Amino acid sequence: MVNLRYNRKVSLKTLSLSLLIVVSLEFLTACVPIILGAAAVSVIDLSLERRTTGRVIDDNFLELELRNIYSTDEQLGATENISVVVFNGIVLLTGEVHTDVQRQHATALAEQLVQTKKVVNVLDLSGKTNLASRANDSYITGKVKSKLIRADNVPSSNIKVVTERSRVYLLGLVTRAEAEAAFNVTKTVRGITRIIDVFEYIEPE
Repeated sequence: MVNLRYNRKVSLKTLSLSLLIVVSLEFLTACVPIILGAAAVSVIDLSLERRTTGRVIDDNFLELELRNIYSTDEQLGATENISVVVFNGIVLLTGEVHTDVQRQHATALAEQLVQTKKVVNVLDLSGKTNLASRANDSYITGKVKSKLIRADNVPSSNIKVVTERSRVYLLGLVTRAEAEAAFNVTKTVRGITRIIDVFEYIEPE
């Protein structure tokens, strides 16, 4: 039985960064950098963001927490390749593990954290992808993001794009019409083998 919970007892360095975020939110009304560890995880435009400010911060901390857990876990850390993306409490796990037991273990670790609403585990049972495959995935992600930003009726600031083995996963808070528009844009990018819906649907305003 896995017995984990969302750990809010963080190091002094992480706590200082948390306070930096809170202070920044007091003074900024638009773009807020969410900083975790040594680099900015994302830059959030609060004027367009559909998540609450608290949820945005929780998502970023949850993402970092899971990355740390997987990298140090005895079953997963040494040889496995797991990527984590979180949006509004929905955890998307992509990458590779060697056994179904490891895949189930990764899900269990994520589900035990209290900020997790749902886990979408699409880990492949295989070895790690090579550098060329990862570079191609990054290229596809960049092309999709670029097209979504320029598209009409697509709330690109509320959509995350993840590519793994040329499969594109779309996460975010969108209406059905916005999702359809996002799919139509995404499928124009060459090299994609499949588009997977991980959206959380909302009603039109």
